[in-house]
Amino acid sequence: MNVKILSEFTFNDILVRYILDMDSQAIGLSIVPIHLKNELVEKRHFLGGTIEIDNLPDGPQMRAWNIDSMVQIKCLGDEYSDFFSQGRTMRNSSSTISLKYADQKIIENPGCNTVITSLISPRGYTCEHILTHHTGQSSVEIETVVKNTSDSVITLEMLSSFSLGFITPFDFADAAERLRIHRIRSSWSAEGRLDSRTLEDMHLERSWIGWSAVSERFGQIGSMPVRGFFPFIAVEDIQKKVIWGVQLACAASWQLEVYRRDDYVCLSGGLADREFGQWLKAIKPGEKFKTPKAILTTCQGNIDLCCQRLTASHERELRAKPKVEADLPVVMNEWCISWGSPTHENVIAIADKIKRNGIKYLVIDAGWYRKPGAVWGRAHGDWLTDKEFFPQGLEATAQAVRDRGLIPGLWFEMETVGPESAAYSLTDHLLKRDGFVLSSGSRRFWDFRDPWVIDYLSDRVIGLLKKCGFGYVKIDYNETIGIGADDNDSLGEGLRSHIDAVQMFFKKMQSEIPDLVIENCSSGGHRNEPSMMAIASMASFSDAHECPEIPIIAANLHRMILPRQSQIWAVLRAKDTLQRTCYSLAAAFLGRMCISGDISVLPQPNWKIMTESISLYETVADVIRSGVSTWYGPEIKSYRHPKGWQAILRTTLDHSKAIVVFHSFSNPIPHDITFKLPLAKWQCVKVLTAGDLCARIENDTVHIIGACEYDSCVLYLTTVAGSSESGTL
Repeated sequence: MNVKILSEFTFNDILVRYILDMDSQAIGLSIVPIHLKNELVEKRHFLGGTIEIDNLPDGPQMRAWNIDSMVQIKCLGDEYSDFFSQGRTMRNSSSTISLKYADQKIIENPGCNTVITSLISPRGYTCEHILTHHTGQSSVEIETVVKNTSDSVITLEMLSSFSLGFITPFDFADAAERLRIHRIRSSWSAEGRLDSRTLEDMHLERSWIGWSAVSERFGQIGSMPVRGFFPFIAVEDIQKKVIWGVQLACAASWQLEVYRRDDYVCLSGGLADREFGQWLKAIKPGEKFKTPKAILTTCQGNIDLCCQRLTASHERELRAKPKVEADLPVVMNEWCISWGSPTHENVIAIADKIKRNGIKYLVIDAGWYRKPGAVWGRAHGDWLTDKEFFPQGLEATAQAVRDRGLIPGLWFEMETVGPESAAYSLTDHLLKRDGFVLSSGSRRFWDFRDPWVIDYLSDRVIGLLKKCGFGYVKIDYNETIGIGADDNDSLGEGLRSHIDAVQMFFKKMQSEIPDLVIENCSSGGHRNEPSMMAIASMASFSDAHECPEIPIIAANLHRMILPRQSQIWAVLRAKDTLQRTCYSLAAAFLGRMCISGDISVLPQPNWKIMTESISLYETVADVIRSGVSTWYGPEIKSYRHPKGWQAILRTTLDHSKAIVVFHSFSNPIPHDITFKLPLAKWQCVKVLTAGDLCARIENDTVHIIGACEYDSCVLYLTTVAGSSESGTL
């Protein structure tokens, strides 16, 4: 086979290779851990040695693999791929096959290096494959730009953000029974379930001759990008313990694919294509279009390490966030107190109760705008303060909160309108599908591509926040647009361009109020993907506010978002036992602590546990802010009825400090639960618990003895002097 390594680069611990087919001028992308470079196996070039191949006319000269293009594109009017592909994949159409390598350039800038590889098609378009590595990161970022160089409109049906081939380069043939796919499923109040299956279980073995292309194309359709799946996939070489992982930064419809036609497995993804997401995009002569970003990594280790290498890249976006966020302040949200009926009096009563107790933000949740007798979820859209609830206006309430040393916050669901608002009838400014106003249940959607809408919300949302002096805003989003909205190109493009405009409004809020802390919420965790996390300080982890599965979901999200951005609710009730109170508070150590519930009437023993928890949280905030997480415990099958136990160890990168967050569920629970700690010798400085369990450290082993059902504890650990070891992702 006439192939060669065009170029290779070492970015941190990742070897990036561009591999060129000298005959077709197709170019493919490979990434592997740099320390395994000398262990790469020379792949067989041809099939042979079996009856079904050797008896064919071409016999042993049947190719075992081909270069799979690192840019996948399909243009309207071009031939679709054969190999029984239509309806299953749009990869490897004639649009892709027409791409030929043109040139490659490297741009070195302070803090990052970028490799731009240009591909050109005689059909009148060029593609730039842009790979960027930021100094110190254990991942790379890839985007694709297509430019119309013809004198007529080109319409895209599919364009990949990335396409990664050569999986696995550690096996001579087709890697039978050694490849595993990892995906992360999600549903409302049950986010983040890890789903791991072999390629054989997913029926993705190559065919005996390679005439059939097999593909697992999955994703999410609509404006809730974490509904069904997170935009993530990983492939693991089980024997070599090497994993390739990808996150998409896409808040609209997206797709990922595991594709196979020969010995190698390929991964690709980006915007949902025409078949999957009803997406078409017309590009005029001279125009360009850029895809959403994909984040890629590879490592030797387990899926948890792979995921945390990806999320480590999110840190870079947080450098410009408000300085008040540096210490990860505790949040108080009154939602589980008023349930949509906040008033000036109850907000101030909460402020009086929590001032000087380590809480920084006090958030007024939904309902502050509603008219008497209205339902909070049907009255939003006008954003006029309810004079019955707040007779002096929100400005007076916000100032009273600030006078008590707290930062006031306010809830909006600014992208939708309810039927009990005047905005519901402003149909000229609402999204439509097939010419009809797009309604989902009781909600309609502003069209953020409309300048009138931006002006309206700039006044009603940004203007109100400025006028009243709010330093925190919770942006909720409680319905999905679905397949899309009317647009000159397609429903999918209508969705994409609308969501792009929504994100621009988020950035406008931050630009006009630089110190504003933005919380990203979408019925809990439906928007916890990289592009939304980049424009928010933190996100709601879930809507599982008082459920026993809170610590399970909170731990799951360590794989997909940074714990410092994952707001975990601890809802405290006056009738709660001390054990239950501790269970709720302990879960909040898995991210950003948010308190709600019966704060004004909390019994003194429960209040004492809360204040002790906040004090310990402040002590270990640096561990939550920047660290590495390790999972312990048996597999938990049911989230609603969990059994067994779970422990999460989180250590600082230098292994000088750590926390262990332990929760037990229903029986069976071992009397003596033990698990080993890595690397350093630890000593226990503090144990937070309200049950009868005993927690101690012996050498490198944690012992938790006597845990009963739905018990918990938090251990604060430091290393014994002289035993600290540095580490990275």
